[in-house]
Amino acid sequence: MTEPPQKPATAEGRLIAPSGARFAIVASRFNEFIVDRLIGGALDAFARHGVDAARVQVIRVPGSWEIPLACAKVFATRKVDAIVALGCVVRGDTAHYDHVAGEAAKGIAGVSLSTGLPIAFGVLTTDSIEQAVDRAGGKMGNKGWDAALTAIEMVSLWAALDAQSK
Repeated sequence: MTEPPQKPATAEGRLIAPSGARFAIVASRFNEFIVDRLIGGALDAFARHGVDAARVQVIRVPGSWEIPLACAKVFATRKVDAIVALGCVVRGDTAHYDHVAGEAAKGIAGVSLSTGLPIAFGVLTTDSIEQAVDRAGGKMGNKGWDAALTAIEMVSLWAALDAQSK
């Protein structure tokens, strides 16, 4: 009789923030009417998943271009367990969109990788305002909500990995 194969050890996060977890939302003011909806979605997700509002700080920056630098500053000066990056870049008639959207994404990823701090990407990059509205609480859901859940899950995963290493 053969033994059943062993299952590998698995670590995964949960959608309940560890007690005392602290979060920052770094959000663009540009396209504010869209970004405010993303912030609302993120704050709602935090509240519904056990994060006290006192443990969340919202930091506003001029545009999505400035989000990576602000994330680096938040890492360096504040005790947070994860950041939610929120913005909205809508394609226009020039190449400006490509530069801002690409560098924001690359910059946010770079800060996260260089610091080890989870940064959930909630920067919308759309072809139209209608697409942005759809992703900020419309028929495509709210990407601010999704990014907050990602942040919660990553903080929970980091806690699980830390517990396994002890």
